[in-house]
Amino acid sequence: MRQFFKYVLATMTGLVVMGFFALFLFFAMLGSISTAKSARVVEKHSILKIELTGTLSERIEENPLAEVFGIDQLQQQGLNTLLSALNKAATDNNIDGIYLEGGTLAADYASAQELRKAIVDFKKSKKFVIAYGEQFSQLAYYIATAADTVLLNPSGMVDLHGIASEPIFYKELLDKVGVKMQVFRVGTYKSAVEPFIATEMSPANREQITSFCTDIWSFIGQDIAAARKIDTTRLNQIINDYVLLADAKDLVENHLVDGLLYADQLRDRLRALTTHDKVVFASPSDLLSDTDELSARSSAHIAIYYAEGEIVDQRTTSGFSNTSEIVGSDVVKDLDELANDDNVKAVVLRVNSPGGSAYASEQMWRAVQVLREKKPVVVSMGGLAASGGYYLSCGADYIISEPTTLTGSIGIFGLIPDVSGLLTEKIGLHFDVVKTHEASDMGAMRRGFNAGESAALQAYVERGYGLFLSRVAEGRKKSTQQIDSIAQGRVWTGHQALSIGLVDKLGTLADAVAEATRRAKMENLATVGYPAAKSWIEKLANVSENSFLENQLRAALGIYYRPLRFAYSIEGRDMLQARLPFEPNVR
Repeated sequence: MRQFFKYVLATMTGLVVMGFFALFLFFAMLGSISTAKSARVVEKHSILKIELTGTLSERIEENPLAEVFGIDQLQQQGLNTLLSALNKAATDNNIDGIYLEGGTLAADYASAQELRKAIVDFKKSKKFVIAYGEQFSQLAYYIATAADTVLLNPSGMVDLHGIASEPIFYKELLDKVGVKMQVFRVGTYKSAVEPFIATEMSPANREQITSFCTDIWSFIGQDIAAARKIDTTRLNQIINDYVLLADAKDLVENHLVDGLLYADQLRDRLRALTTHDKVVFASPSDLLSDTDELSARSSAHIAIYYAEGEIVDQRTTSGFSNTSEIVGSDVVKDLDELANDDNVKAVVLRVNSPGGSAYASEQMWRAVQVLREKKPVVVSMGGLAASGGYYLSCGADYIISEPTTLTGSIGIFGLIPDVSGLLTEKIGLHFDVVKTHEASDMGAMRRGFNAGESAALQAYVERGYGLFLSRVAEGRKKSTQQIDSIAQGRVWTGHQALSIGLVDKLGTLADAVAEATRRAKMENLATVGYPAAKSWIEKLANVSENSFLENQLRAALGIYYRPLRFAYSIEGRDMLQARLPFEPNVR
């Protein structure tokens, strides 16, 4: 028996020692990765490789765990990293040119437009830009048309289909389970509630979707037609012939691509372009030093504050989740710190948001006003700056938008589920009540709102809308009546918003930085991204078991991820929402 315990204890001791040793190796690997990242060397005759695949976000934080375990982080790419790399590559003598690798890219049109413009600007360096792929999604192809040459595998495909929007409607599903949505809203076009109370678009919603889809395509189509030297009428005819299923040779004949090559032939072409005997690729992150931004923080600079995702009162994601959120209280705290940082001479708010909590939007609006008292604030709009996203933006000194940005949607709604049918009719629960006041059981699960409660809630929503109108009117220097005439929840493209005074100029993030620099009355200021990236230790401390599953669902569901996530989380949301009137699902 003594021998048995001896062996058991020896085994346990060995396991503990091995556990500590494995933990030591784990952290050592993370440390070595971090060290390696700050010591990258770009070889002579390198080619900057940009992969037009995966998901394009405003910015992402690197995940050391992904490298340890060989996880591709669902191929997330940060627009900020790509733009910085393109800017640096133009003057880096070790970079001979750019290779754009085609694929399936998930992004909004404004982000794609900004990336494409940066590639066009890069070409001023007289370095080559070549695009090649086995397949190009529409957004990937749109960006690739900025290249000098677009090449395709002989068995390859180009998905060029125009623009469609397919909102999802849940009403019949909710009816089947006995759930009814109680709706309170202001605005003819404020149709965020439609998926829960209808089975098709309202005439007003169809009008605005048709309007912005047509306007977005006018820019995308013109850019493609000009780059490929095709008449826009002819381009539209080609698209109507189902380009995705066309023979690759027909794509050459129709001037959509310049030639057909296999991968080995492409490598020969790249060797010829670099006059080098081997093809050496450099990634965008290879060009960027981790220490550049750290040193810039300690001197005068422009702060670029990234506000991306849904606006919430409290964070609902954590750890290594790639789902971005704008947490109202965090933004208020961050903007206060920027206001009191003497090294920050101006702030560019980079907004990419469909909106969300009306309460959080109001608090952030106030924080922007406090910030403006101390330094210039310029807004740069990404793919979305709608509803609460516009609420956040409207109080800035100056607003710059991409032509294809979706913005406006000035309106408020409340959406509260009535589950009484599910509980009483489907499940068979019974309720009774004793109360001291009429409002004592308001919101009880056993019933929906009565007439008095509904009237009070509608008045609450209307007050929220009035406050929203007054904030926009103050910021845009117009009357509330003028703003109301273009509000009503209506979504506009950036191009349309310029003509009605909701934005000041069409342009890129670089244009917003230039405007902020001008208003700061200083020259040659560096830019620093905020909020500061969390360390991998901080992210590891906050990681949740749901993060991995959430990332997998996001990748699998694609454009359907956000609307389904919204439907799932309705009950836990702020009652008053300043949010895009629907999930546009523009593709």
